Amino acid sequence: MTEPDTAPPQADGRGPAWLTHNVKVLCGVSFLQDAASELLYPILPIFLTTVLGAPPSAVGAIEGIAEGAASITKVAAGRLADRFTRRPLIGTGYGLAALGKLLIALATIWPLVLLARVIDRLGKGLRGAPRDALLVGGIPNGQRGKVFGLHRAADTAGAVVGPLIGLALYEGLDHRLRPLFWIAVIPAIASVALVAAVRDPRHTTSAGTGREPAARVPWCALPRSYWRVLAVLTAFSLVNFPDALLLLRAHALGLTTAGVVGAYAVYNLAYAALSYPAGALSDRLPRPLVFAAGLLFFAIGYLGLGLIHAPWAVFVVLPLYGGFNACTDGVGKAWISTLVPDHQQGTAQGLFQGATGAAIVLAGLWAGLAWGTDGQVPLLASGAVSLTLAAALPALGRSRQANR
Repeated sequence: MTEPDTAPPQADGRGPAWLTHNVKVLCGVSFLQDAASELLYPILPIFLTTVLGAPPSAVGAIEGIAEGAASITKVAAGRLADRFTRRPLIGTGYGLAALGKLLIALATIWPLVLLARVIDRLGKGLRGAPRDALLVGGIPNGQRGKVFGLHRAADTAGAVVGPLIGLALYEGLDHRLRPLFWIAVIPAIASVALVAAVRDPRHTTSAGTGREPAARVPWCALPRSYWRVLAVLTAFSLVNFPDALLLLRAHALGLTTAGVVGAYAVYNLAYAALSYPAGALSDRLPRPLVFAAGLLFFAIGYLGLGLIHAPWAVFVVLPLYGGFNACTDGVGKAWISTLVPDHQQGTAQGLFQGATGAAIVLAGLWAGLAWGTDGQVPLLASGAVSLTLAAALPALGRSRQANR
C-alpha cells in the first residue's frame, strides 16, 4: 500500500481544519497573480487589434496557442508533482508568468505578444497541478469543494481588483494602454515572493534523508471513473473558447475600452462571490449536478452575447456568465480530486487540466476562424451544445463513486 505523501491539515485555532496554512498562502499567491493577469487581460484584445494591428483571428489564435503550450506543461507538471517536491515547481511557474507580463510590456509587434502569452501560460501549466495537489493534501473528500471554492474566490477577487485598478489608471494616464502592462508586473513579482511561505510536506519529511523520488504513476493506474469524467469535461471544453473573444464581442457591440474593462470587472465580481458557495454546495450535493448548473450559466452567457445588440446588456449577461466558472472551475477540480488517492493527485489534476486546456486550444482556433464580423455564429453554436451537455451531465451523479 502506498503511503500518503502529504501531511494532514493542521488547524491553527483561527479557522476550520480545512483552512490550512497552505490554503491561506496559496490563496494570497493566486490573488496577487490574478490581479496582475486580469489588469491586462481585458485590454489585451483591444491592444492587439487597435495598437499592434493584429486581426481578430490572431486574438483567438494567440490565446489558443498559449493555452496549448500550457496544456502540454500541465500534463508533465502533474507527473513531476507526484514524484518530487512541489514548491519549486510552483515558484518557477509563477516566475514564468511574471516574465510573460514583462514581455507584453515590451511588445511592439503582435507576434511578441504571442511569445509572451506562451511563456505566461507555460508558467500557469507548470504551477497548476502541484499547487492543487498541495491544496487538498490530507483534506477529506467532503471538504474539498470548500477548499477549491475558497481558492477560486481569492483568485477571482484578484480578477476584480486588477481590472478596477487598470480602469482607474487607464483614465488617469490619458487612455494610454502600454503603461498598464508595466504596472501589472509589480503584483506578479510579489506573488512569486510569497511562494516562499508555502509548506511542502514532501520537502520537510525527506530533507537530508536521501529519499529517492516517488515512483511514477502510470496513467493506466488511474480508475475508470476518472477517465469517464475526464472524457465528458474535455468534450465540453471543445466549445469553451477563450474569454478574450467574449470581450472582443463586447467591444464590437459598442462598449468603449473603459466599458469593456468595467464589464469584465463586474463579471469577475459575480464569479468571485459565487465560487465559495458553489464549492461548499458541491460538498453537499452531487458535483455533476453543480457542474451542470454551471453549464446552464455558460449557455446564458454565450447565447446572450450572441443575441443582444445593446451595449448595456453586456453588464447583465456577463455577471450571469460568471456563474459558469464559479460552478465548474473549483468544482471540477474537487470532483477530480475525489476520484484518485493522494499519491495520484498531481498526475490526475495535470492530465485533467492538460486535456481540457488542449480542447480550449481547438475551441479558440475554430471560434477565431468562424468569428466573422460579430462572432454570433460561434457564440450561438457553443451555447446550444452546452445546453445539451447540461441535460446529460447529472446522469454521472447517479454513481456514488463519481462524487465521493
